[in-house]
Amino acid sequence: MQDTETNPPPVHGQAPPSAMRYVKESTIAATPRAVFDFHESPDALTQLIPPWENMEVVESAGSLKPGSRVVVKGRKGILPMKWVAVHTEYDPPHLFADKAESSPFSYWYHRHHMIDDGQGRTVLRDEVDFLPPLGVVGRVLGGWFILRQLEKMFAYRHETTKRIVEGSDTQSAD
Repeated sequence: MQDTETNPPPVHGQAPPSAMRYVKESTIAATPRAVFDFHESPDALTQLIPPWENMEVVESAGSLKPGSRVVVKGRKGILPMKWVAVHTEYDPPHLFADKAESSPFSYWYHRHHMIDDGQGRTVLRDEVDFLPPLGVVGRVLGGWFILRQLEKMFAYRHETTKRIVEGSDTQSAD
């Protein structure tokens, strides 16, 4: 599912009123604890970077708890890119969130939800509130492109999470 609201409700009281929103949901045949535990594992972020992205994790606190940082570096075409994210919310096994401290975006806030569907499965829901670079020009000229790239990236991330978690033996109860 994709949602591109123009004025999403503020996330954690921080999203600018003009932020765009992207939402991706999928169902995983595992408990929220198993899905959360995967995201907390040391290799998770590396496994979730799509192979077509020229990016690598260069710093990680090894935690999703508030204040922990992750730094990813690489290239987008010929341009060097550095992404610094700081975790801001932590409610295992249901939610964690991060905010870009430094990225190509003017604003980026990402909430990762693990919702129990009541039937032993989890709805994995990613919500991203963002402002494209270059203000109104970036939004008008690049908003559609960014949404297309986010769909491709999150489709990969959700499929990878599903494959790894459903194939693992870590499906413990909440």
